[in-house]
Amino acid sequence: MLIVYRSLFQKAPLRSVPNIKGVFGEELLGAFRSGSSMGEIASSGGVDGSSSSPTVVSRKPTYISGILVKNPGVPIFLSVFLVTLFVTAAIFTRWVDVTSITAQFRQKDILPFEGSETFNNRTNSLVSDTCPEYFRWIHEDLKPWKETGITLEMVEKAREKAHFRLTIVDGRLYMEKYDYVFQTRDVFTIWGILQLLELYPGKVPDLDLMFMCHDWPLVNKRDYPDNTSVIPPLFHYCGDDGTYDIVFPDWSFWGWPEVNIKPWVQLSKDLEQGNLKKKWSKRAPFAYWKGNTYTGKARKDLARCNPDGQHEWNARINHLDWRKGFKDTDLASQCTHRYKIYVEGNAWSVSEKYILACDSMGLVITPHYYDFFTRGLYPTVHYWPINENNKCNSIKYAVDWGNKNTEKAQEIGRTGSEFIKNELQMKYVYDYMLHLLTEYSKLFKYRPFITKNAVEVCSCLDKGMVKEFKEISKVKGPSEVSPCTMHPPYDAAELQSLLERKLNLTRQVEIWEASGRV
Repeated sequence: MLIVYRSLFQKAPLRSVPNIKGVFGEELLGAFRSGSSMGEIASSGGVDGSSSSPTVVSRKPTYISGILVKNPGVPIFLSVFLVTLFVTAAIFTRWVDVTSITAQFRQKDILPFEGSETFNNRTNSLVSDTCPEYFRWIHEDLKPWKETGITLEMVEKAREKAHFRLTIVDGRLYMEKYDYVFQTRDVFTIWGILQLLELYPGKVPDLDLMFMCHDWPLVNKRDYPDNTSVIPPLFHYCGDDGTYDIVFPDWSFWGWPEVNIKPWVQLSKDLEQGNLKKKWSKRAPFAYWKGNTYTGKARKDLARCNPDGQHEWNARINHLDWRKGFKDTDLASQCTHRYKIYVEGNAWSVSEKYILACDSMGLVITPHYYDFFTRGLYPTVHYWPINENNKCNSIKYAVDWGNKNTEKAQEIGRTGSEFIKNELQMKYVYDYMLHLLTEYSKLFKYRPFITKNAVEVCSCLDKGMVKEFKEISKVKGPSEVSPCTMHPPYDAAELQSLLERKLNLTRQVEIWEASGRV
């Protein structure tokens, strides 16, 4: 009888257990009367209710130990009662291993519900969310190939501008290197793609791409005026209005050992803690910038905005010579001023995310380049625009305005910082990569293949600070939540409205500056 009792619990699904009649009622009694086994009952749907119609059960008399029972309900009830009594006694006297009976129910409690975007993972319920708005620019970056698709000829044409070629086939990464890359930009870019493959196994499609690691975008639109030419699809860290470069997250998200900048997964936490050390109202009421003033004309001009004895421009500009070491480059300790300046170098700069993460109101000198997330920022919402043609006066006005309108200045700083914290977390960096590569692969007119000179890339940790940063930025395993859901492309009216809004917000600041009133 114990065997029958345990068989009952093993065959019946969890949802049927509370239904006492369904387990011990008419269906079960009928089964005993007809001589059916518990396995037959479960497979016929008689217990769990999965059958579309009830099972017809024979009402023939039952033979027990060779005796004809005319009223089989009594011995069956007696048998069930004795089984229940026996098991209860066994539990309290430890004759039976209780875990063997209850294990299947605990297991069902923690198994994910397949086919749903929401699933249980031991203690958390995780839901795939909507991607940040800036993901929609993926469609704009790939629009040049929407009609023509991407051919092998196009990819090969990008080779003349590329540092390396990456091919992904069956979830494995292969590289063919063409040229020297400055510092470890290529090392950490490729490392980031390896982590993407680890985070989303089986989700990254087969593809073939060329990558360039210099500062400036190179695929100029003026070289392809009719938009029907063989436009080379070249991946890069930034773009501008005059180029077709496909923007991709830069290497610094996984670390920049040459200047002692930690991987973003760690640095973002450090910056968040650095914010707590000094309240905005207690910070120095000036605009702060530290960096190499020798890279780019805009930075050389910015250096003239330091006080000179005759003029106070409300700016504190600090030249940093990387050759003298990293003792003064701790970014998390630089959230000490109410305002922080962002200025481009040779092209775009990786520093914008660090500057905006400080709760200080970001003063962004007219940018000419964009990276993958900055097109989601709005002037006077996430930062304050600074006129590149009148930098010092423009900075002075912004600081005077902020010190008089402290609540509004703090709000802009806080909004910019929250954007970085919430919409630029590493999950979204990986999701952006995944969506970009997926949309890119949809355009292929050929099947990606491993080129003759390509070598498979390993997840090697290397040595020194490179090893340290790789260990910090290494993903822990496959993601427990699905990638975010991307918005559809902008239509023409939406895109025009967005661009006009940004332009009008910047013009409003220029009008205020011209008036001189704060």
